[in-house]
Amino acid sequence: MNGARLTLGELHELTARALVAAGTLRETADVVADALVAAEADGQPGHGISRLASYADQVRSGKVDGRARPSATRPARAAVAVDARCGFAYPAIAMGAELGAEVAAQCGIAALVIGNSHHSGMAGHHVESLARRGMVTLAFSNSPAAIAPQGGGRPLFGTNPIAFACPRAGSDPLVIDLSLSKVARGKVMVAAKAGEAIPEGWAVDPEGRPTTDARAALAGAMLPIGDAKGAALAMMVEILATCLSGANFGFEASSFFDAEGPPPRVGQFFVLLSPDAVGAPGFAERVETLCAAVLAQGGTRLPGDRRYEARRRAEREGVVLPDTLFADLVRRAGSTD
Repeated sequence: MNGARLTLGELHELTARALVAAGTLRETADVVADALVAAEADGQPGHGISRLASYADQVRSGKVDGRARPSATRPARAAVAVDARCGFAYPAIAMGAELGAEVAAQCGIAALVIGNSHHSGMAGHHVESLARRGMVTLAFSNSPAAIAPQGGGRPLFGTNPIAFACPRAGSDPLVIDLSLSKVARGKVMVAAKAGEAIPEGWAVDPEGRPTTDARAALAGAMLPIGDAKGAALAMMVEILATCLSGANFGFEASSFFDAEGPPPRVGQFFVLLSPDAVGAPGFAERVETLCAAVLAQGGTRLPGDRRYEARRRAEREGVVLPDTLFADLVRRAGSTD
Protein backbone atom coordinates (compact mmCIF):
# COMPACT_ATOMS: atom_id res chain seq x y z
CA MET A 1 0.00 0.00 0.00
CA ASN A 2 1.35 3.43 -0.96
CA GLY A 3 1.83 5.98 1.78
CA ALA A 4 3.83 6.59 4.93
CA ARG A 5 3.92 3.94 7.63
CA LEU A 6 4.15 5.17 11.22
CA THR A 7 4.00 3.55 14.62
CA LEU A 8 1.08 4.64 16.77
CA GLY A 9 3.49 6.51 19.02
CA GLU A 10 4.99 8.43 16.10
CA LEU A 11 1.54 9.28 14.79
CA HIS A 12 0.42 10.51 18.21
CA GLU A 13 3.42 12.81 18.59
CA LEU A 14 2.99 14.39 15.14
CA THR A 15 -0.74 14.87 15.72
CA ALA A 16 -0.28 16.44 19.14
CA ARG A 17 2.44 18.75 17.83
CA ALA A 18 0.19 19.88 14.97
CA LEU A 19 -2.56 20.75 17.43
CA VAL A 20 -0.16 22.59 19.73
CA ALA A 21 1.19 24.56 16.77
CA ALA A 22 -2.37 25.66 16.04
CA GLY A 23 -2.81 26.97 19.59
CA THR A 24 -3.98 23.98 21.63
CA LEU A 25 -2.77 23.25 25.16
CA ARG A 26 -0.39 20.29 25.13
CA GLU A 27 -2.47 18.38 27.69
CA THR A 28 -5.56 18.82 25.50
CA ALA A 29 -3.64 18.02 22.33
CA ASP A 30 -2.56 14.69 23.83
CA VAL A 31 -6.16 13.73 24.64
CA VAL A 32 -7.35 14.69 21.14
CA ALA A 33 -4.41 12.91 19.52
CA ASP A 34 -5.23 9.78 21.52
CA ALA A 35 -8.72 9.79 20.02
CA LEU A 36 -7.63 10.42 16.43
CA VAL A 37 -4.86 7.83 16.54
CA ALA A 38 -7.18 5.27 18.15
CA ALA A 39 -9.69 5.74 15.34
CA GLU A 40 -6.94 5.33 12.75
CA ALA A 41 -5.73 2.17 14.48
CA ASP A 42 -9.26 0.76 14.53
CA GLY A 43 -9.54 1.17 10.77
CA GLN A 44 -11.92 4.14 10.98
CA PRO A 45 -10.09 6.89 9.04
CA GLY A 46 -13.20 9.07 8.85
CA HIS A 47 -12.72 9.76 12.57
CA GLY A 48 -8.94 9.59 12.39
CA ILE A 49 -6.12 11.79 11.13
CA SER A 50 -8.29 13.07 8.27
CA ARG A 51 -9.95 15.23 10.97
CA LEU A 52 -6.71 16.86 12.04
CA ALA A 53 -6.70 19.64 9.44
CA SER A 54 -10.21 20.83 10.28
CA TYR A 55 -9.53 20.56 14.02
CA ALA A 56 -6.34 22.62 13.75
CA ASP A 57 -7.93 25.20 11.47
CA GLN A 58 -10.85 25.58 13.89
CA VAL A 59 -8.46 26.20 16.76
CA ARG A 60 -6.72 28.89 14.73
CA SER A 61 -10.01 30.58 13.82
CA GLY A 62 -11.40 30.35 17.36
CA LYS A 63 -14.26 28.06 16.41
CA VAL A 64 -12.76 25.61 18.91
CA ASP A 65 -11.04 26.97 22.01
CA GLY A 66 -7.87 24.92 22.13
CA ARG A 67 -7.05 26.33 25.57
CA ALA A 68 -10.42 25.60 27.16
CA ARG A 69 -10.57 23.41 30.24
CA PRO A 70 -13.92 21.71 30.89
CA SER A 71 -15.71 22.06 34.20
CA ALA A 72 -18.00 19.60 35.96
CA THR A 73 -20.80 19.80 38.50
CA ARG A 74 -22.95 17.21 40.23
CA PRO A 75 -26.46 18.71 40.11
CA ALA A 76 -28.09 15.61 41.61
CA ARG A 77 -26.91 12.51 43.44
CA ALA A 78 -26.79 10.36 40.28
CA ALA A 79 -26.08 13.10 37.76
CA VAL A 80 -22.95 14.74 36.35
CA ALA A 81 -22.97 17.80 34.09
CA VAL A 82 -19.90 18.90 32.15
CA ASP A 83 -19.41 22.18 30.30
CA ALA A 84 -16.91 21.67 27.47
CA ARG A 85 -16.57 25.48 27.22
CA CYS A 86 -16.51 25.37 23.42
CA GLY A 87 -13.31 23.36 23.49
CA PHE A 88 -12.74 19.85 22.19
CA ALA A 89 -15.22 17.20 23.29
CA TYR A 90 -12.62 14.60 24.25
CA PRO A 91 -11.32 16.20 27.48
CA ALA A 92 -14.89 16.97 28.56
CA ILE A 93 -16.00 13.39 27.96
CA ALA A 94 -12.94 12.04 29.76
CA MET A 95 -13.69 14.24 32.78
CA GLY A 96 -17.36 13.27 32.76
CA ALA A 97 -16.62 9.57 32.35
CA GLU A 98 -14.27 9.59 35.34
CA LEU A 99 -16.83 11.27 37.58
CA GLY A 100 -19.73 9.33 36.10
CA ALA A 101 -18.08 5.98 36.80
CA GLU A 102 -17.59 6.99 40.46
CA VAL A 103 -21.23 8.06 40.72
CA ALA A 104 -22.51 4.87 39.06
CA ALA A 105 -20.44 2.75 41.43
CA GLN A 106 -22.09 4.55 44.36
CA CYS A 107 -25.65 4.86 43.07
CA GLY A 108 -25.90 1.98 40.60
CA ILE A 109 -26.59 4.39 37.76
CA ALA A 110 -25.38 7.78 36.55
CA ALA A 111 -26.59 10.27 33.97
CA LEU A 112 -23.87 12.33 32.30
CA VAL A 113 -24.68 15.39 30.16
CA ILE A 114 -22.09 17.43 28.25
CA GLY A 115 -22.87 20.82 26.72
CA ASN A 116 -21.06 23.47 24.66
CA SER A 117 -19.26 20.56 23.04
CA HIS A 118 -17.75 19.57 19.71
CA HIS A 119 -17.21 16.51 17.53
CA SER A 120 -16.89 13.48 19.80
CA GLY A 121 -15.27 11.09 17.33
CA MET A 122 -15.85 7.37 17.72
CA ALA A 123 -18.55 6.99 20.35
CA GLY A 124 -17.52 3.35 20.71
CA HIS A 125 -14.19 4.37 22.24
CA HIS A 126 -15.87 6.31 25.05
CA VAL A 127 -18.21 3.50 26.03
CA GLU A 128 -15.48 0.87 25.64
CA SER A 129 -13.30 2.62 28.19
CA LEU A 130 -16.19 2.61 30.66
CA ALA A 131 -16.96 -1.05 29.98
CA ARG A 132 -13.35 -1.83 30.89
CA ARG A 133 -14.17 -0.27 34.26
CA GLY A 134 -17.12 -2.62 34.66
CA MET A 135 -19.85 -0.25 33.45
CA VAL A 136 -22.70 -0.90 31.05
CA THR A 137 -22.87 2.33 29.06
CA LEU A 138 -25.10 3.99 26.49
CA ALA A 139 -23.94 7.10 24.63
CA PHE A 140 -25.78 9.57 22.43
CA SER A 141 -24.38 12.58 20.59
CA ASN A 142 -25.92 15.05 18.21
CA SER A 143 -24.07 16.70 15.36
CA PRO A 144 -24.61 19.38 12.70
CA ALA A 145 -27.65 18.84 10.49
CA ALA A 146 -27.12 16.09 7.94
CA ILE A 147 -30.32 13.96 7.89
CA ALA A 148 -33.72 15.19 6.74
CA PRO A 149 -36.84 14.20 8.72
CA GLN A 150 -39.01 11.56 7.09
CA GLY A 151 -40.74 13.15 4.13
CA GLY A 152 -38.60 16.29 4.32
CA GLY A 153 -35.97 17.50 1.90
CA ARG A 154 -33.61 19.58 4.06
CA PRO A 155 -31.12 18.35 6.67
CA LEU A 156 -32.44 18.85 10.18
CA PHE A 157 -30.97 16.13 12.43
CA GLY A 158 -27.33 15.20 12.74
CA THR A 159 -26.01 11.73 11.92
CA ASN A 160 -26.33 11.38 15.72
CA PRO A 161 -24.30 8.31 16.71
CA ILE A 162 -25.48 5.83 19.33
CA ALA A 163 -23.08 3.54 21.16
CA PHE A 164 -23.33 0.76 23.72
CA ALA A 165 -20.69 -1.25 25.54
CA CYS A 166 -20.62 -3.77 28.35
CA PRO A 167 -18.07 -6.04 30.02
CA ARG A 168 -17.56 -9.63 28.90
CA ALA A 169 -16.04 -12.48 30.90
CA GLY A 170 -12.41 -12.92 29.85
CA SER A 171 -12.75 -10.96 26.61
CA ASP A 172 -12.65 -7.42 25.29
CA PRO A 173 -15.88 -5.51 25.95
CA LEU A 174 -18.78 -5.89 23.56
CA VAL A 175 -19.04 -2.58 21.71
CA ILE A 176 -21.87 -1.50 19.42
CA ASP A 177 -21.31 1.84 17.68
CA LEU A 178 -23.50 3.11 14.87
CA SER A 179 -24.34 6.32 13.11
CA LEU A 180 -28.00 6.90 12.33
CA SER A 181 -27.18 7.71 8.74
CA LYS A 182 -26.69 4.70 6.49
CA VAL A 183 -22.96 5.39 6.76
CA ALA A 184 -20.96 7.77 8.90
CA ARG A 185 -20.66 11.21 7.29
CA GLY A 186 -16.91 10.99 7.86
CA LYS A 187 -16.74 8.28 5.18
CA VAL A 188 -18.30 10.68 2.69
CA MET A 189 -15.82 13.35 3.75
CA VAL A 190 -12.90 10.97 3.13
CA ALA A 191 -14.33 10.11 -0.32
CA ALA A 192 -14.77 13.79 -1.16
CA LYS A 193 -11.17 14.59 -0.23
CA ALA A 194 -9.96 11.67 -2.35
CA GLY A 195 -12.20 12.61 -5.29
CA GLU A 196 -13.89 9.21 -5.12
CA ALA A 197 -17.53 8.30 -5.75
CA ILE A 198 -19.79 6.94 -3.01
CA PRO A 199 -22.30 4.11 -3.43
CA GLU A 200 -25.83 5.06 -4.39
CA GLY A 201 -28.20 4.96 -1.44
CA TRP A 202 -25.92 6.77 0.99
CA ALA A 203 -27.08 10.33 0.35
CA VAL A 204 -28.99 12.83 -1.77
CA ASP A 205 -27.78 16.07 -3.36
CA PRO A 206 -29.10 19.55 -2.40
CA GLU A 207 -32.10 19.00 -4.68
CA GLY A 208 -32.99 15.76 -2.91
CA ARG A 209 -31.84 13.50 -5.77
CA PRO A 210 -29.85 10.30 -5.14
CA THR A 211 -26.16 10.93 -5.76
CA THR A 212 -22.83 9.12 -5.93
CA ASP A 213 -20.91 12.44 -5.89
CA ALA A 214 -19.37 12.78 -2.43
CA ARG A 215 -19.16 16.57 -2.63
CA ALA A 216 -22.80 16.82 -3.66
CA ALA A 217 -23.67 14.50 -0.78
CA LEU A 218 -21.90 16.75 1.73
CA ALA A 219 -23.90 19.70 0.38
CA GLY A 220 -27.13 17.67 0.47
CA ALA A 221 -28.42 15.22 3.06
CA MET A 222 -27.48 11.79 4.36
CA LEU A 223 -30.10 9.06 4.29
CA PRO A 224 -31.06 7.50 7.64
CA ILE A 225 -30.83 3.84 8.48
CA GLY A 226 -34.22 2.18 8.43
CA ASP A 227 -35.88 5.11 6.65
CA ALA A 228 -38.66 6.47 8.93
CA LYS A 229 -37.42 4.45 11.91
CA GLY A 230 -33.94 5.87 11.57
CA ALA A 231 -35.25 9.41 11.29
CA ALA A 232 -37.26 8.87 14.48
CA LEU A 233 -34.16 7.60 16.30
CA ALA A 234 -32.24 10.67 15.11
CA MET A 235 -34.94 12.87 16.63
CA MET A 236 -34.69 10.93 19.89
CA VAL A 237 -30.93 11.53 20.05
CA GLU A 238 -31.42 15.25 19.34
CA ILE A 239 -33.67 15.47 22.39
CA LEU A 240 -31.39 13.48 24.70
CA ALA A 241 -28.17 15.22 23.65
CA THR A 242 -29.49 18.79 23.43
CA CYS A 243 -32.59 19.33 25.54
CA LEU A 244 -30.88 17.81 28.59
CA SER A 245 -27.60 19.70 28.11
CA GLY A 246 -28.74 23.04 26.69
CA ALA A 247 -26.73 22.34 23.52
CA ASN A 248 -27.55 23.41 19.98
CA PHE A 249 -29.82 21.30 17.82
CA GLY A 250 -28.21 19.97 14.65
CA PHE A 251 -29.88 22.65 12.55
CA GLU A 252 -28.45 25.34 14.87
CA ALA A 253 -24.89 23.95 14.94
CA SER A 254 -22.07 25.03 12.66
CA SER A 255 -20.12 22.48 10.64
CA PHE A 256 -17.48 20.17 12.10
CA PHE A 257 -15.65 20.22 8.77
CA ASP A 258 -14.56 23.84 8.32
CA ALA A 259 -13.30 26.78 10.34
CA GLU A 260 -16.19 29.09 9.49
CA GLY A 261 -18.80 30.37 11.91
CA PRO A 262 -19.26 30.14 15.67
CA PRO A 263 -18.56 27.09 17.86
CA PRO A 264 -21.02 24.25 17.10
CA ARG A 265 -22.02 23.84 20.79
CA VAL A 266 -23.46 20.34 20.36
CA GLY A 267 -24.14 17.93 23.22
CA GLN A 268 -23.56 14.40 24.45
CA PHE A 269 -25.55 12.25 26.87
CA PHE A 270 -24.38 9.07 28.61
CA VAL A 271 -26.11 6.56 30.87
CA LEU A 272 -23.75 4.48 33.03
CA LEU A 273 -25.00 1.42 34.86
CA SER A 274 -23.04 -0.68 37.37
CA PRO A 275 -24.12 -4.34 37.21
CA ASP A 276 -22.53 -4.92 40.62
CA ALA A 277 -24.36 -2.02 42.23
CA VAL A 278 -27.77 -3.21 41.01
CA GLY A 279 -27.02 -6.78 42.03
CA ALA A 280 -27.02 -8.33 38.58
CA PRO A 281 -25.75 -11.91 39.17
CA GLY A 282 -22.98 -13.05 36.84
CA PHE A 283 -23.60 -10.23 34.36
CA ALA A 284 -20.40 -10.63 32.34
CA GLU A 285 -20.81 -14.40 32.22
CA ARG A 286 -24.38 -14.04 30.92
CA VAL A 287 -23.16 -11.66 28.23
CA GLU A 288 -20.52 -14.23 27.31
CA THR A 289 -23.20 -16.91 26.96
CA LEU A 290 -25.08 -14.71 24.50
CA CYS A 291 -21.92 -13.89 22.53
CA ALA A 292 -21.04 -17.58 22.32
CA ALA A 293 -24.51 -18.37 20.99
CA VAL A 294 -24.07 -15.76 18.26
CA LEU A 295 -20.67 -17.12 17.23
CA ALA A 296 -21.83 -20.74 17.38
CA GLN A 297 -23.95 -20.26 14.27
CA GLY A 298 -20.83 -20.02 12.10
CA GLY A 299 -20.13 -17.22 9.65
CA THR A 300 -21.14 -14.70 12.28
CA ARG A 301 -19.12 -12.12 14.16
CA LEU A 302 -19.71 -9.81 17.07
CA PRO A 303 -20.03 -6.04 16.69
CA GLY A 304 -16.65 -4.43 17.12
CA ASP A 305 -14.59 -7.54 16.30
CA ARG A 306 -13.14 -6.07 13.11
CA ARG A 307 -12.05 -2.96 14.98
CA TYR A 308 -10.27 -5.02 17.61
CA GLU A 309 -8.52 -7.00 14.87
CA ALA A 310 -7.44 -3.80 13.11
CA ARG A 311 -6.22 -2.37 16.42
CA ARG A 312 -4.05 -5.38 17.20
CA ARG A 313 -2.58 -5.24 13.70
CA ALA A 314 -1.88 -1.50 14.04
CA GLU A 315 -0.17 -2.06 17.38
CA ARG A 316 2.15 -4.58 15.69
CA GLU A 317 2.67 -2.96 12.31
CA GLY A 318 1.69 0.69 12.67
CA VAL A 319 -0.64 2.43 10.24
CA VAL A 320 -0.24 3.80 6.74
CA LEU A 321 -1.29 7.36 5.93
CA PRO A 322 -1.82 8.51 2.35
CA ASP A 323 1.14 10.59 1.18
CA THR A 324 -0.83 13.84 0.94
CA LEU A 325 -2.30 13.44 4.42
CA PHE A 326 1.11 12.58 5.87
CA ALA A 327 2.73 15.58 4.19
CA ASP A 328 0.08 17.92 5.58
CA LEU A 329 0.48 16.43 9.05
CA VAL A 330 4.25 16.89 8.99
CA ARG A 331 3.87 20.46 7.74
CA ARG A 332 1.41 21.30 10.51
CA ALA A 333 3.49 19.60 13.18
CA GLY A 334 6.52 21.65 12.17
CA SER A 335 4.68 24.95 12.22
CA THR A 336 5.45 27.34 15.06
CA ASP A 337 3.38 30.40 14.10
